[in-house]
This record gives sequence, structure tokens and C-alpha cells, in this order.
Amino acid sequence: MTEAAAVSEEPAAVEPAGEQATQPESEPVAGDVPENPSSVAYHNFAAWHGKDLIDSHGDRIGRLEDVYFDVETDEPQFATVKQGLIDRHLTFVPLTEVTIGPDSLQVATTRTLVKNAPNLQLDGDELSQADESALYHHYQLNYTPSTTPSGRRLARR
Repeated sequence: MTEAAAVSEEPAAVEPAGEQATQPESEPVAGDVPENPSSVAYHNFAAWHGKDLIDSHGDRIGRLEDVYFDVETDEPQFATVKQGLIDRHLTFVPLTEVTIGPDSLQVATTRTLVKNAPNLQLDGDELSQADESALYHHYQLNYTPSTTPSGRRLARR
């Protein structure tokens, strides 16, 4: 899959394993534009804040804090979740493929891979170019520095 985020054409509710997910087919998610399924069609990203992120196996990763976008493509690339019990820190989770449910977002990675992600320090709302590179490589995503003056590819919105 390309770096552009993809959303399933028919969003379904994401429930823990063993429970049936249901969503009426006649009620599309706001902003859903199925003509271009290779890019995120859901434009109300503010509604994602506070939703649970679920991994590819249905295990809960955490509650979505922020969404980081690619500055060149304007596509969402990563979400952040708080990890850790004592030393809580933000962890980045790729949004390269996401299924939107009424209460959660299911991503195409595993909870274990997220748990082992690099512990990155933000400079305000931004990552350094080296941290961005480490993040993309951890999730085995293609990374090229941005053509912006800073060379950074990700920006929080």
C-alpha cells in the first residue's frame, strides 16, 4: 500500500473479538466519498479525537490523542496514543489503513508493534526529521524528507 491512508469503502463498527459489529448500510460515515477508496474520504478528523484505536486483531491500543498529517499530500499518516502506566508518553500509530467504526478506529498494525515503537520526544507539536525517519522505518513505511524548509514530513492538526 502507498503512504496515503486508506479507509475501507464501507465503514463497519469495530468491536472486540467475539462480538458482532453492526452498522446500517444506508447510513454512510460523514464525508465518505467512495469514488476514491485509496485516500481517506472522511474529512472530519476532529471527530476522531478520543476514539479508541484497535489493532488488526481487535485488541485495544489506546485512545487517540492527535492526528499527524503528511505536509505534502495532506493525508493523515499517524495518530498518537498515550502509553505506559507510570511514565506516560505519546506513541505514534500509523494510519496507512484505517476502518472507521462508531466508537473506534481499527488500524492495520499490531498492538505489539505499537508497544515497541520508538519513544520519541516532540519539539512542541513537531518531530525532528531523524525521529520521523525512525518512526517510518519502525513501521516499515517508505520515508523521504519533505521538500519544506524544515525537511519534516509530519504536522499535527
